[in-house]
Amino acid sequence: MSKLIKKYINKEIKKYLQNIKHPSSDSHKGQNGKLLLIGGSELFHAASKWSLDVASKFVDMVFYSSVPENNQLINDAKGNFWNGIVIPRSDVEDYINEADCILIGPGMKRDEETKKIVDYLVGKYSQKKWVIDAGALQVIDPSLLKINHIITPHTGEMVKLKESFKKNSLNIDKLQSTILLKGKVDKVFYFENNIITKDTAELKKEVVKIDGGNAGMTKGGSGDSLAGLVASLYCNHDAITSAVVGSYINKKAGDELYKTVGPYFNTSQLVEMIPRVFWAETN
Repeated sequence: MSKLIKKYINKEIKKYLQNIKHPSSDSHKGQNGKLLLIGGSELFHAASKWSLDVASKFVDMVFYSSVPENNQLINDAKGNFWNGIVIPRSDVEDYINEADCILIGPGMKRDEETKKIVDYLVGKYSQKKWVIDAGALQVIDPSLLKINHIITPHTGEMVKLKESFKKNSLNIDKLQSTILLKGKVDKVFYFENNIITKDTAELKKEVVKIDGGNAGMTKGGSGDSLAGLVASLYCNHDAITSAVVGSYINKKAGDELYKTVGPYFNTSQLVEMIPRVFWAETN
């Protein structure tokens, strides 16, 4: 990568870092974000917990809903998670309207039951801010994706999403959602001004590239911490800022850990590093 391109990318990212709003000294509980997190399964225990741990550091309240079978995770959340409410799946709709943003997918299985839940909730409450990740993204009806949604695919998931669009006779080039494509270089795709004012085929699709990260982040969980961070930011920021800053901070936190332990760190350490890096980079 040339120095010119590197300088341009840093300048672009800096612009979004400057958009970050920190909690006001006179704010009260709830004004700094309420996030509903729907995730987890009896198969994937830790994924949604990492998203939960990150979110609990950034927003005032997290409503967390996993599956009944995931008793150990739920019990751990109740014992350690003081600034949130653990709710059964049957009560999720009671909290959707109160939440500023909804994160769905971390740790969810890729099956028909998940599809039924995802399609129903995203379809019924499509006007809400959604971050659609992992299992939810792999099963969702693509026609439900809207401009106020953020999706977080890795390369393999993006291929499957394109196949899903084709299968449903839809044109993925007209997908309006903000896309955070994860990879060695993350890419955030969005329509100019993130507002559809004319035929989408005529609009220029913008992209911001985020470099960074290291081999320590190939371990399972780094995408879950990213999803939790992006969704937390989306509670009080626009979609593009949330995706770009979330990506940058997640990678930067991994790079800070690399300075002392190389690639030998886990996602729990990454979760603890994220707030430190976020504070340093946005002040």
